[in-house]
Amino acid sequence: MIRVAVVAHHTHAAAQALAVDTIEWLRSNGDEAWVPSADADAAGLDALADDRVAADADLVLSLGGDGTMLHSVHLLDGAPVPLLGVNLGRLGYLTEIEVDGVRDALVRFAVGAEHGSWTLDERMMLDVEAIDADGRSVGTWRALNEGVVEKQVSGHTVHLLVRIDGEAFTSYAADGLIVSTPTGSTAYSLSARGPVVSPKHRALLVTPVAPHMLFDRSLVLDPSETVEIEVLDGNTASVAVDGRATCSLSGGAKVTCRPSVATARFVRFGEHHYHQVLKAKFGLLDR
Repeated sequence: MIRVAVVAHHTHAAAQALAVDTIEWLRSNGDEAWVPSADADAAGLDALADDRVAADADLVLSLGGDGTMLHSVHLLDGAPVPLLGVNLGRLGYLTEIEVDGVRDALVRFAVGAEHGSWTLDERMMLDVEAIDADGRSVGTWRALNEGVVEKQVSGHTVHLLVRIDGEAFTSYAADGLIVSTPTGSTAYSLSARGPVVSPKHRALLVTPVAPHMLFDRSLVLDPSETVEIEVLDGNTASVAVDGRATCSLSGGAKVTCRPSVATARFVRFGEHHYHQVLKAKFGLLDR
């Protein structure tokens, strides 16, 4: 018997229908399956709701695209539960299987990794903490892709001082700063002309967004290093984690980003060649 928490895209009718079909099939086979209550309400799946959370499962089944995968990672909040992504959108970096492969994948998962049916692809995550000008913690969050400190007012830049391991590096006049993981290198950081980094690496990437200064390059740091971003000159800035707005900060406030002890764990049924997904995403040719 396996316990499966199902997370479906909140507004995708096909994802919701697949959630119903899959949960009914799992239950008919003697397995436990449910949709976490808060998610069930948002997706209109109240009949499948359960008070158990995603971390209570043996597997989280994510039905949607990369956005749903990110949401599933956030629901787990660092819990070491494998996550299997089903692609119902465009070509995704994180999902593993298509709709017609769901039942076979669940059977293979139940057989167990010890029999070679699947492997875990572990991805580095970030711990992000915001601290106000008086030194009080505003909040802490965990990111798979990135933490971002950015301007709040259109047409203005924000001034941000970056410290690495407590030592001042430089200040930026920019629309924002992105601190990303290798997984996040193909997300917001890429659109800001940051480097593409294999998700097998452990590293921190610091990428400015539309910098108004001569130095406009990304930094690739060792995963043992800590990045601190301070809001300067009385500006206000907003903080987003994996695309979710989290808080606003005034001058003197700081955001600290460091590698998390937790990892995101994705189920893979074969060798996962992320660079081939990248190639397909951008329509790259062999020659």
